[in-house]
Formats: sequence, C-alpha cells, structure tokens
Amino acid sequence: METAGLADSAAIDSHVDFNPEYGNEGSALNTTHTVRSFRDLDTNDSGREHPIVTLFSGGLDSSYLLQCLTRSGYRDIHAVSVDVGDDETSVEKQRIADTLGIHLHVIDARETFADEFVRPAISAQAVYLDTHPISSSLSRPLIARVAVELARDVGAHTILHTANRSQNTLRRLNGAIGLLGFNGAYGSPYELDPISRDQKIWELKQAGLEEMAGRVVSGDSNLWCREFESGILDDPEDHVVPEHLYRWSVTSHARPEEQVVIRFRAGVPVAIDGRELPLTELIAELNLRAGAFGIGRYSGLEHLAGGEKVLEIREMPAASLLLRSFRHLETAVLGAETIREKIHMEQIWVREAVEGRWFGELRDACQQFIHTCANRVHGSVRWRLTAGAAHTNAIVAEQPLYLRDREEWEKQSAGVRPA
Repeated sequence: METAGLADSAAIDSHVDFNPEYGNEGSALNTTHTVRSFRDLDTNDSGREHPIVTLFSGGLDSSYLLQCLTRSGYRDIHAVSVDVGDDETSVEKQRIADTLGIHLHVIDARETFADEFVRPAISAQAVYLDTHPISSSLSRPLIARVAVELARDVGAHTILHTANRSQNTLRRLNGAIGLLGFNGAYGSPYELDPISRDQKIWELKQAGLEEMAGRVVSGDSNLWCREFESGILDDPEDHVVPEHLYRWSVTSHARPEEQVVIRFRAGVPVAIDGRELPLTELIAELNLRAGAFGIGRYSGLEHLAGGEKVLEIREMPAASLLLRSFRHLETAVLGAETIREKIHMEQIWVREAVEGRWFGELRDACQQFIHTCANRVHGSVRWRLTAGAAHTNAIVAEQPLYLRDREEWEKQSAGVRPA
C-alpha cells in the first residue's frame, strides 16, 4: 500500500521519520502513518498492487481482515504468523490462507521468545500490579519485529494488525513498530471501525470459513500463557469461564501429590528433577505437571490507554512456579536493600512493557540492573504439588545468606565459646 494514498484520510495520524534501513525512494517511505479504519484501506486504490503485510493468528479478527483485503482487491497480501507456542496449528492457518488466496509466512520463534522475552521476564518478576504475570506484553514486541523484517524483505510499505480499542495489544504493537523505526503505514483498521462478532462470522462463512462460528471469546496463547477475553467474558461483574477453554490446568481425578525440583543457573531455569532442558521444553513440562493440580489460573483487570479497565483470564502454571522459585532463590542470595530497590525497578520494567515500550531505553536500563542481580541466582527449589496448591520443602542456594542452624549462629554471633 502506498502511504501517499492514505494521507488524505482524517482517521490517520502521521509524523515524519526516516530509517535508512528502508531506503530513500520518495516521500512515501519517509512518512509514517497510522492506519485506524477500514476506510483507509477501501479508499487506497493506488496501493492495491503493492505488497502488504498483515499479522495473522488464525483467529476471527485476523481472518476477517484478510477476507476484507482480498474482497477490496489487494493482490499481494503477506500474512505473517509468528509461532510463539500458540494454539492454532499451521494446518488450520494454511487452510484459511489457501481459501482466501494469500501468501502465508509461518515463522517459528519459540526459542527466541523464550530466550529474549520470557527469560528476562522471569528475572524481572514481571507481574502486573501484583495480580497476574504479563504475557502478551512479551510476545507483541517480537511479533512486531518479525513483521517489520518481513515488510523489509518483501518491499511492503504497510503493516496491519487487528487489535481494537478495548485491547491493550493496540498500543503494544503500534508502540513496538514505531520504536523499531518502520517508515510506512501501520496500525489496525478495527481501531475506529469496530465490527460485531456476528457480522465477521457471517461474512467468513460466506467465504467458506464456517469454523469461525465457534469462537465465543478472543484468545491469545503462547508457550508462557493462554489468555481469554471479550465475547462471553466481557462483563467483570458477571462472568463464567467455560472449563473447556482450559488446556494446561485441567485437574486429573484422584491424582496423588507430586514433587518437582527446579534448578536455576545465573537466574535462568535450566533443569527439572536434575534433567537439563531448553527453556521452551522446561516451560512446556511445567505447564502440564503443575497444571494437572489446577495451579496457575488467574483472572484480573488491566487498564486501557485511557484508564478504563477490562477483564482478562489466564492459565499460566509454569509461570506460577518459575516466578515464585526465582523469588525464593533471589531472596536467599541478595541483601534486603537490593531486593527492595529491585522490586521498585521491576514495576518500572513491567510498566514499560505493558505500555508498548519494550524497545525503549528505560526498560533496557532497568534490564541491566535486573540482569546484574540475576547473575547471582544459582540454586534449586523443591516443590510439593497438591490439589490447587504448591508448597516448598527445599530452597537450596549457592552462597546463601540464610541460616540453617539458628541456635549455633546465635552462639557464634554473640561470641559464646563452646563449654
């Protein structure tokens, strides 16, 4: 899409920005515009021959956007699906792409997501206002980065996503794309054009995608979290989560208690029960083992850009154990004053991630301090898992500050000599 064709829309904000990585081929590449409505796409006759990149999850909103683009005559559509451990399969996504006649790019980013985004979130104790671990705030910057790279590779001047005004993803994706210096049009046409779920389902059914009728909530999933919102979960004052939505935290009947040992090296979880595992596999195993006891379900309110609050439901069994394990070991090796300052720094880190400033300088500066603290976290935590709960029965740290024999310490610190 040519950004010059978008410039006349009143629903677009623009500012001048230049990044040499995207070349210097006229003013269209030097001006950044935010797409905010479907009218921006419908009135852009001159850009329909140019490549356009859309973020594609395989869900209702992203499938409907693709259908709208093909119906409007866009001929070179590149849908990018970034695999961070989500629920939708590549087969399902490919079927939608084939039905609508668009190019599908599936990028396996699970290891990158775990190493570059989840790992620092563990050491940062990334919990939103002491209610639930953050999740989409971690995946969105990675997804944005992949989209910007694809746009550069295929020569696209436009990146679209499908967040709406009641989703925090809107500012997280827009913020990340902007901080990455993309010089083109980007944004979500849903921002100023909300479309009912029934209308989207009906139009997709006409296009041959009848399976979309079963979507009763909006879901977002990755290897760290499965999250649900909207639809039947709109009202915080009256909501019930259908049990079938959960996958990890489904309790087994008459399951006996179980013990699990999680070992950390320099702040990174590296082993379960003595078996060293890549972080992706370690998280996957803990999701199932802890989830089998009903551990790791969360519900809470998050604020939108204007301060309004929306309900979000999560299941995060591995996150529950890993964050608590890290805090136990961190407390064992760091001084109290350092921990107090780190807790303050953690909330700054979380705020920057939540507000879409992952690639900003403030989060990066906080990360340096947090990383320095995490380098001292070596050891293991042994958990006893029972129905609905996890209890520690061993915290073992290298170079710990804790006492193992208080009476002996009291004698030594008081200078009492053995009789």
